[in-house]
Order: sequence, then C-alpha cells, then structure tokens
Amino acid sequence: MPRGDATQGAGGEKERDALAVEGAEAELEAAAAEVDYEPSFFADRKRLAQTALFVVLLIAGIYFLFPKLVEDEDASAKLSDAEIEWIVVAFVFSVAMFAAYVALFRGVVGQQVKLRWKDSYDITMAGLAATRLFSAGGAGGIVLTYWALRKAGMPTKETAARMVAFLVLVYAVYMTTLVIDGVLLSAGVFAGQAPPGLTVVPAAFAGGVIIVFLLMALIPGDLERRFSHASQEKLWGRITRRLATVPATVAVGTRTAMAFVREPSRGGLALLGAIGFWAAQIGILWASFKAFGIEVPLAVVVEGFFVGMFANLIPLPGGVGGVDAGMLGAFALFDVHGPIFAAVLIYRIFAFWMPIPPGIVAFLHLRKTVQRWERERPGPPVGRDLAESLPGGPITSQSKA
Repeated sequence: MPRGDATQGAGGEKERDALAVEGAEAELEAAAAEVDYEPSFFADRKRLAQTALFVVLLIAGIYFLFPKLVEDEDASAKLSDAEIEWIVVAFVFSVAMFAAYVALFRGVVGQQVKLRWKDSYDITMAGLAATRLFSAGGAGGIVLTYWALRKAGMPTKETAARMVAFLVLVYAVYMTTLVIDGVLLSAGVFAGQAPPGLTVVPAAFAGGVIIVFLLMALIPGDLERRFSHASQEKLWGRITRRLATVPATVAVGTRTAMAFVREPSRGGLALLGAIGFWAAQIGILWASFKAFGIEVPLAVVVEGFFVGMFANLIPLPGGVGGVDAGMLGAFALFDVHGPIFAAVLIYRIFAFWMPIPPGIVAFLHLRKTVQRWERERPGPPVGRDLAESLPGGPITSQSKA
C-alpha cells in the first residue's frame, strides 16, 4: 500500500474510533440521564389532574350510563344486595394479590440487589398505581420499577433482563392457563359452556405466544456484541446496533425466567408469586360472583377473566372501561346470567382501584428511600456502570484525545 494510502487509512481508522467513542459516550450520558430523573407520573401535577379527570369521566360513563343501556337500570343500585361475607372474602383475596406481587418482585430481583421487604413493597405498590393510572399494558409500572432498581444500584443491562424475566413469569402463567383451561373446557373435561371463540382461539393464540418466546430464548445474549462491527458512521450501522439490544435483552430475560422454573430452590418464590398474583385476582372475581348469588363454574370464571383481560391492552389508563367491557362481553358469551355488571364492578374496586391510594403513598416513601440510597452510595453515581463495561474502561476526555 502506498504511504499516502496508509496514512489516510490510519487517519480514517482514528476518525472512526473517535466517532465510536463519541457515540458510546452519548449512549452513556443518555442512560445516566434516564435514571437520574424520576418518572414524572406523580410529580407532574398537570398530568395527574388530567388523568384524574379522564378517569372520573370514564367512571361516570361506565358505571352509571352503560349499565342503564345493558341492564335498563343502574347496576350500582344492586350493590346493596351483595352478601357481606363474600365481600370480605374478596378483600382477603385482594390482600393476597398484593402479597403475591411483592413476593414475585423479591423472587426475581432479590438475589441481585439488596432490598428490604419494605422497599420491595414500596416499589411494587407504586408500580401498580402507575400501571393503573398512567398507561395500558403495564408500561407505567415497568418504567417506575426500572427507575427504582437502577437507583438501588442494579446495572443497566441486568435491570432490563430482570424486568423482562419478571414480565415473562407473569404472562407465562397467563398464557399457560389460557392453553390448559381453554383446551380442557373445549374437550368437556371442565364443566361449563365452551364457545370455540372463547376457548380454542385464545388457547391457540396463547400457545403461539409461548412458542415465540421459547424461540426467542435461543437468541444469543451477546447479539449486541456480534453487531458491534457495524459502522458508527452510517445510520444503518447505529440502528442495527441499537435494535440488536432488544432481542438480546429479551432472550436473556426469558432464559432467566426459565431458570427460575427449572430450579425451584432459586426461583420458587418468584414462581409462587406469579401464580398467586393471578390466582388471587381470579379469587376476587369468583367471590364477587358469589356475593350476588351468581353460580359460575370455576373454569368459566378463569377463562372469562383471562379473555376479558386482553382488553387491558387498549390504550386507556389501566384499561379502565376496556377490561370491564371485555369481561362483561366474555361472560355474556359464556351464557352467564345474573347481575354480572355488579359483580365485575366489585372485582374492579378491589383489584383495580384499591391499590391506587397505598400505591401513591408507597411512591412518596420510595422517593425518600431513593434519596437515602443516593446519599449512602459510595463511588460514582448510578449510570456509570455502563462506562466501566466498555472496552478500555471509562470514557474520559483524555481517552478521546
């Protein structure tokens, strides 16, 4: 190679290295900023007021206007007919739901970062409140939980993988139950109506989701590193590297969740928490039906519950309105008779509304806890662990020079 070409090649290589360093530093600073600022769910008073107004309007429409259309009377008037003994049972199940959710969280992250049970309670309850109020599909709770774990000192990639494992465990129970209950209802093993659209179709969908995640578990965890040669100078290269982090993180999180299932001694608490979280919610709904004397086979309660919960993906705060309508429609198609709306209303009060006040209080406690963590943490601020993991150590002005 001519000398001039060699010099130009060396200069080009240095320039590419500088661009790579600058790109890595930008990612580092973005990640640090991401955890330096708390989610604004409860801090933004304007957004909080808007959300509260929207929820109030939805409640008025769903719980007062809609019942008159479907039952020709206000379903809330039937609440006085509920048997108090079953209301107490529903309340006990709701407390069990909170306990199971905290246990699930502890089981997934407890071995990676030291948290007191009180801290775990604050994070999970605040996450539940954020999920109920500020997003569909649980995104608000995910953001808040991620922020709290990063502030607790968990590394970025580990936090993301553990959050994926948490969600995989929760929804693995959901999808597995849809498959088992739907198939056995359709086959006549379980008692109750079995419309194919509410049994076979959801079971097939759930089975497909399970297969997809099992296949994703085969994706190598170092996929991001394998794409590290992608040019930082070109847009496609930067996009490729960024996109590679998503399947790699999902794969690692899925394998972590599978390890919990394979090793009960290590993941028993997480697995029991995931099962208990859904079982307690179904228990609330079952007790709500009993409170109004509605006789529904347990398998139908389970299937109607999970099919109705699909409406949680509707972009409304916590699925307000969507889940209610979804469950009402599901049980109507299952040919369930009686004051179904009143029963679903009781369920939603305990499973949806009840976590919000303690969740807001938990968030306020969590903010104080995070401030204490930051005062007590020795060394660099959270977020710098990314720098330590980069080849050549932390990025500094000297290293760029």
